[in-house]
Amino acid sequence: MSENKGIFVYGAGISGCGVAEVLAEQGKKVILFNDEHKNVDPGLVVKLLKNGGKFVCQKSPDQCLRESDLVIISPGISINCPLAVQAKNMGLEVIGEVEATKRLYSCKWLCITGTNGKTTTTTLVGEMMKSLPVKTKVGGNIGLALSKEAEGLGENDWLVAELSSFQLEGVSTLKPNIALVLNITPDHLERHGSMANYIAAKANVFVQQTREDILILNHDDSTVMHFGEQTKSTVCYISRKRILGRGVFLENGQFIIAWGGKRMPVCLVRDMKIFGSHNEENALGAIACAYFAGVPLAEIKHVLTTFEGVEHRLEYVMDINGVPYYNDSKATNTASTIKALESFAGHVILIAGGHDKMTDLAPMMQLVKKKTDALILLGEAKKRFYDAAKAAGVGNIYRVETFAEAVNKAHELAKKTQVVLLSPACSSYDMFDNFPQRGRVFKDLVRKLTE
Repeated sequence: MSENKGIFVYGAGISGCGVAEVLAEQGKKVILFNDEHKNVDPGLVVKLLKNGGKFVCQKSPDQCLRESDLVIISPGISINCPLAVQAKNMGLEVIGEVEATKRLYSCKWLCITGTNGKTTTTTLVGEMMKSLPVKTKVGGNIGLALSKEAEGLGENDWLVAELSSFQLEGVSTLKPNIALVLNITPDHLERHGSMANYIAAKANVFVQQTREDILILNHDDSTVMHFGEQTKSTVCYISRKRILGRGVFLENGQFIIAWGGKRMPVCLVRDMKIFGSHNEENALGAIACAYFAGVPLAEIKHVLTTFEGVEHRLEYVMDINGVPYYNDSKATNTASTIKALESFAGHVILIAGGHDKMTDLAPMMQLVKKKTDALILLGEAKKRFYDAAKAAGVGNIYRVETFAEAVNKAHELAKKTQVVLLSPACSSYDMFDNFPQRGRVFKDLVRKLTE
């Protein structure tokens, strides 16, 4: 980290404030900069001022950049934004918060990425690794800033990091001991500009790995599978669909590890409390991660058979008049909604829409036609989703203005044998601060239906 000048942290969100606080506590001069006015913890400002740093917002960054020799970009801001380009032209190094964390701590890294399933898989792995005789912290795209979560970890301890493409944009020396890529489908194209750029960001999780590091890849995803041809890592494939000679896979409804000349059964799919093909994929990834981290098979099995899922991912809310309601607010892209719909036999009343990511809707709408009895649309994406649904031959489409109206319409339509599912296939920023807020509002509205 910088010794002579200040460290410029761009973005006063969770990650930016987190890394700014860590650096200030280490005696670094930190300039925390935010484009718009924002209230931050007064205690953080005191820590910044103590070392000659400051919190600056709504001003030109020019003078602050001249006082710095390192720029740390928060994940919500593109590594190619104008300020980052300006900093690079001034000769400053520009990195992301994950890269800053890598340079701050010497612990072991287990990194999990993919378009969908990251949070469930990361949570599973974190639970499994609690049995190890060393510290394990879980962070990244889940919970606190990664730089805060990693505090106190030694060289033999583990940091389990859920990493998004936004976070992986800004890494240069990240070299995970274990890395997992679950799947890659179109997402965040409005940020990355192209599918190629999005894939390249995901690939940053393994580009620094060597033969001594483990790279776990989903053999069922063609893009992910071909990463095995591009890496120097030791590759372990996982598969729901194929019995592998070496790897982690499903065979006759049972999870199997085949490695080092051994064949080790783990548990049966039917013994898990979470359901759906996507959760089978998540479980395979978690099994492989935990196995290579040294977690005993008995502990892996225990977690798989007791884990009840994460909030906002196919989360059962309640049953009303024989109709179950599920909160899948975490489905912020079409691929995630497809996986949710595939988890049900059919007769779904689907609530979808929100801030449109402009991805191709045709594959999702073909499944909507097959699986749903009614489609309720809202938010900024409502018109484009409606046009795509009509083009696919979807019937019973309803357009509403508010979230409450959507839930009430679903309740009005729903009958026994049907399922009400919130799975938006969109981000939440047109109506909510984030997808957890959207999910909580949905659950509150569902519970009020019984009053």
